[in-house]
Amino acid sequence: MAMKSKLKKLVPARFFDVYHLVLAYFAAWRHGFPSEKMIVIGVTGTNGKSTTANLIARILEEAGEKVGLTTTVNFRIAGQDWLNDTKMTMLGRSRLQALLARMVAAGCRYAVVETSSEGVKQHRHAAINYDAVVFTNLTPEHLESHGGFENYKRAKGELFRHLTARPVKRFGGREIVKTSVVNLNDPHAGYFLSFAAPKKIGYRAELPGRSAVAAAVDETTVATDVRVTTEGSAFSVGGAAFLLKLLGAFNVENALAAIAVTSSLGVPLATAARALAKIEVVPGRMEFIAAGQPFAVLVDYAPEPESFRKLYEAVALFPKKRIIHVLGSCGGGRDRDRRPVLGRLAAEHADIVIVTNEDPYDDDPLEIIREVAAGARAAGKRERESLFLVPERHEALRQAVDLAAPGDLVIATGKGAEQAIVGAHGARQPWDERVELRRLIARRLADGK
Repeated sequence: MAMKSKLKKLVPARFFDVYHLVLAYFAAWRHGFPSEKMIVIGVTGTNGKSTTANLIARILEEAGEKVGLTTTVNFRIAGQDWLNDTKMTMLGRSRLQALLARMVAAGCRYAVVETSSEGVKQHRHAAINYDAVVFTNLTPEHLESHGGFENYKRAKGELFRHLTARPVKRFGGREIVKTSVVNLNDPHAGYFLSFAAPKKIGYRAELPGRSAVAAAVDETTVATDVRVTTEGSAFSVGGAAFLLKLLGAFNVENALAAIAVTSSLGVPLATAARALAKIEVVPGRMEFIAAGQPFAVLVDYAPEPESFRKLYEAVALFPKKRIIHVLGSCGGGRDRDRRPVLGRLAAEHADIVIVTNEDPYDDDPLEIIREVAAGARAAGKRERESLFLVPERHEALRQAVDLAAPGDLVIATGKGAEQAIVGAHGARQPWDERVELRRLIARRLADGK
């Protein structure tokens, strides 16, 4: 890692740009250009990418198709699922092409690829022939890495430009129409629809506080009669009734994205409805941990301010006494300015805020904790009363579990189902937030508390 950082300072950025592009095509050639042998769906955006990709895969599987999937959360090939332990949203060029080749070998007709702005920036997408691309939403993230919001947006937009840069495919005598699918509830929808595509589909949910962008599209998928409850959501699309167990209004939009893209591929709405009704949870996304305790425990990835807001919008529906929130913020060049914002948002909604380690990478973990805590302190939390700074994440979760009284809600954000905590020089500590919380709850119950 140190050598790589030194090289980046010494070698012109253009060299690395060309280097990454050459590697991308070499990796695809080495593995037989696997994306040419499947229908490939790319999903990009700030929030909801992993959930949307999983929903797309499950709908296609309900339609009888073999599907491959690669996301921040998990990998899936022809029904075999395993968690992503790489700490990468989008795998490096060689590993990604190798995974796509495994999908082809397993007989997958479809591949769903969560495509990150960082991945696009390093040309990991370049040798993938996408047939459809989906935009979920856009809020400020990775701004230090990209050099500002406009660069971040352009990196996302590059995927839409890339959509038509590669040849159209034919499967079973049918031409696969290149399609862009865009969330009309997002104010940046017009930008992503400005890229050329033979077919453009917009989707939107009729929800309080969600306005829609007026845009020229070929089709619009609309969720009407939306009812969001503590059990999930119910809504209608084109006269078909949908029930979704995933919590939060934002998951209605994620489901709509999946419905829109799979409908464009010929999957009936009734099939999509059956698939979505069966999905209990996406690992680490609004996942409740039930281990016999008299209080609720919720794990969610939620790494940035907008995902915090949506999380608390969903949590507001649940009856609870106090909220105890365990959080941190990421290091390694991830948007330092958001740290106090996360602390402030947690303080505004939670009764007790516990700030801890997340993934410091080469940053000083104590400095990150102090910056998050500063936001909570500015919002009125008092240290050692309603605000606690606990560097060791295990200890922070233990403290939250021990503080929880019957009827309270413990929220742990930032890790989700990630399988490691990453520190200096890439050192990895094996970790699964959900497993750790179950263990701590069992210990408390065994102690008779």
